[in-house]
Amino acid sequence: MRFDDNEIEWLADLLARAAEAEIMPRFRRLGDDAVREKSSPVDLVTEADINAERAITKELKAHYPDALVVGEEACAEDPSLLPALDDAGLAFTVDPVDGTFNFASGVPLFGVMLSVVSEGEVVAGIIHDPVGGGWLIGAKGAGSHIRAPDGGLSRVRVAPPAAVSEMSGSISWQFMAEPERSVLARNHAKCRAAIGYRCAAHEYRLIATGHAHFAVYSKLMPWDHLPGTLIHREAGGYVARFDGSAYEPQHREGGLLVAPDKESWQALRAELWAR
Repeated sequence: MRFDDNEIEWLADLLARAAEAEIMPRFRRLGDDAVREKSSPVDLVTEADINAERAITKELKAHYPDALVVGEEACAEDPSLLPALDDAGLAFTVDPVDGTFNFASGVPLFGVMLSVVSEGEVVAGIIHDPVGGGWLIGAKGAGSHIRAPDGGLSRVRVAPPAAVSEMSGSISWQFMAEPERSVLARNHAKCRAAIGYRCAAHEYRLIATGHAHFAVYSKLMPWDHLPGTLIHREAGGYVARFDGSAYEPQHREGGLLVAPDKESWQALRAELWAR
């Protein structure tokens, strides 16, 4: 199934409506009973996550009654939703608040993320910034753009290739096991600068707009990475799993390295994993 500009705009506006109604009114206003841990003290869920996902899911199901909606919080309650993504004709992944730790801490670095998956292929990705009010939107074959609150569009491109020593980027080593964790943390110092936003939405935005070069992720949940990797590719970038294989919607493991191009990917893979 193909999506035209009007459909993508409707989806972008849906994320903004949910953020306005369910996320921003709770920002820096969460009570102690509105935040709970999931798998660890840095893996949180809040009332904003739950209510925003419900609002987005309700509108998606009304607009696309035959589509599968795979939301982060819904999957936490019903894990059977996740493998259903592999065979769905049309599906949406939803991360209602990417960067929940930041959101719960009062840090304004969080986003709302959505991808469109048609017959196993990601065809669109949207990242909404509730604080800044804009969107980063990618559509297969149509490039990636910043959409401003006034509706204006600006095409984005990844940074030009550079030596590893001149690159800046993020490594989410906190989710990795030893010894890989220590190897990557040490070798990150070979780069010009490190970024670490605790928020894939803003990291993908920074990289797709050419203000940083790379990211390394080990935890591959589709709502975290399908939108950003589609946007990154459409902005001219290259992404592959740690073993060099293509990243597909059905992948839940194998790690992910996001880079400006294939040659940069290969250089980063060699230098960051060097023992």
